[in-house]
Amino acid sequence: MPEGHTIHRLAADHRERFEGRPVRASSPQGKFSDSAALVTGQPMTTAEAHGKHLFLGFAETGWIHIHLGLFGKVTLGTAPPPPPTDTVRLRLANDTAYMDLRGPTTCALTTDEEKQAIHARLGPDPLRPDTADGNDPDTAWRRVSRSRTTIAALLLDQKVVAGVGNVYRAEVLFRHGIDPYTPGKDLTYDQWTAIWADLVDLMHEGVRLNRIDTVRPEHTPDAMGRPPRVDDHGGEVYVYRRARQACHVCGGEIRTADLAARNLFWCPGCQPPRARR
Repeated sequence: MPEGHTIHRLAADHRERFEGRPVRASSPQGKFSDSAALVTGQPMTTAEAHGKHLFLGFAETGWIHIHLGLFGKVTLGTAPPPPPTDTVRLRLANDTAYMDLRGPTTCALTTDEEKQAIHARLGPDPLRPDTADGNDPDTAWRRVSRSRTTIAALLLDQKVVAGVGNVYRAEVLFRHGIDPYTPGKDLTYDQWTAIWADLVDLMHEGVRLNRIDTVRPEHTPDAMGRPPRVDDHGGEVYVYRRARQACHVCGGEIRTADLAARNLFWCPGCQPPRARR
């Protein structure tokens, strides 16, 4: 499933290609045909993201709400578009660009009120700047600090923090030396605010590069004289999908286990259990 930086990057890509210009909307698959007919001919007013949710705005009809889920895929290209396949749920096009959406968990036309309800059930997003609306580390901290749930599970809970996925949760906990099995209530406030600030920086860099890189300069392949990572996900990481390999920092073996229905990765040497506060 794409992590939050990918969805924010998609929002920016949509603004660049469609904002302020009328779109032609269609649903070759047929599942979004009625809503596409309402949108076609309207200019896109904006596009925004909150966590893993993408919202495409149209003044007269509201918002197209998209959640890619595990199998959704967005293809962006320049006009003229190729003939669409019957797997395309939504196609947007204008004279210079097109977008094809396939296999999303959600593709629905929603009102302003329905959109606000989605925002209300999501936690703060490290990539959204609207701190006045509770999009800040303290909002998440109020949930984290009262919870007996592990910090690794809390970071994947979109009601606690929106947009963090399996890669960012593993990597940010490693970068701060935190045992992933630490209950939220045993974290200190300083630890939490450091995690949040790091997520802000890492995820903004993810938007800029369109990939996840989490290793510090002293641990890059060039700095360490090691081969670069070869993985479909790209990017240099410390522990994610590196089970049974040597840690770049301590040399110990990276561990993996199932936690919150996802594969967890961590280094016991660099992330030892800590005494409860």
